[in-house]
Amino acid sequence: MNKKYLVRLTEEECQQLKALVSKGKAAAYKIKHANILLMADAATQANGDEPIAQALSVHPNTVRGVRQRFVEYGLEAALERKKRLRPLHPWLLDGEGEARLIALRCSPPPPGHGRWTLHLLADKLVELRVVDRISHETVRQVLKKTL
Repeated sequence: MNKKYLVRLTEEECQQLKALVSKGKAAAYKIKHANILLMADAATQANGDEPIAQALSVHPNTVRGVRQRFVEYGLEAALERKKRLRPLHPWLLDGEGEARLIALRCSPPPPGHGRWTLHLLADKLVELRVVDRISHETVRQVLKKTL
């Protein structure tokens, strides 16, 4: 089977991975990725994706991904999880919107209210056309991040 991403570990990398696995003090996914690299090393017998995946109870795509990150980006990238290129969902409030929310929060509350509530802040942001719609939970998260 012709492999595009062949893992060839140096002696130093091999010792580092073995130490990581034997100590067992790292996150479980890091230990699993270290085991994948140790088993995928070109010097070992079982360097196919399927046998490694079965032995470690992971999907073959995980083995392929760890191999690819090792070859393209190095050992540290292979031990970490794959980073997202973009967030799961776009942010409703950019820097300017966050600044408007904080300024609104610092202003006096509307008549008839003793203080700003998350619902009042969300409604006021929509009223001021800062956003089309926003949840009180999003307002809470922004305020928690900034205060």
